[in-house]
Amino acid sequence: MDWRVFAREMASMARDLLAQDSVGTTLEHITRAATQRVTGCDAAGILLLHGKRVETLAPTDDLVVKSDQLQERLAEGPCFDAARTSIGERVFRISDFTTEQSRWPAYAAQARDLGVGSMMGFLLYTDDEDLGALNLYSHRPGSFTDDSETAGWLLASHAAVAFSSARSHAQMEQAMATRHVIGEAMGILMGSHRLTEEQAFDVLRRYSQEKNVKLREVARRVCEEGRLT
Repeated sequence: MDWRVFAREMASMARDLLAQDSVGTTLEHITRAATQRVTGCDAAGILLLHGKRVETLAPTDDLVVKSDQLQERLAEGPCFDAARTSIGERVFRISDFTTEQSRWPAYAAQARDLGVGSMMGFLLYTDDEDLGALNLYSHRPGSFTDDSETAGWLLASHAAVAFSSARSHAQMEQAMATRHVIGEAMGILMGSHRLTEEQAFDVLRRYSQEKNVKLREVARRVCEEGRLT
């Protein structure tokens, strides 16, 4: 591994990640970079854990999806553990799926049948939040070296920051869109019922609470229908 070249590639990738216009394209850049820059990596994906439910993002191969589904079904596996562990180990590696694995025996046996030879998982996290796990797969046993693990860890560290930034940007855009539609709905109510701004917002808020409907959805209905129904 030429770490000087790798460092330049990481710097270029960091700029590319921050230039993406959505969370989805950011994640696709991350997983594609893993297959291109981490020695031995044939496929990559990001696993998010919602309780016990697994979500697969930006998989580069169907193998990633099948592995995540298997870990969800068995509730075990290195990626599953990486995504739910807030302290302790941040990197998981299974070097050879052809040998018996004592830590994840059920997963390892069935993953071998999927064509997994070796794999690594890296927790994607920032100081504020755990985000999930970046998972790297090889069809061949023993493909990942210590250098592969270091490269994967560095990539995951860059990816976590970019992922968090992209998600925050998406949340901000959604919040702005919500504010816009609520303001438009308030204007409709103010004009049709001669209400003040405060009164119009209170009408929307009360309706939202009474009907157990999100405020944004109430506002959207007003904008579409011109009234509360």
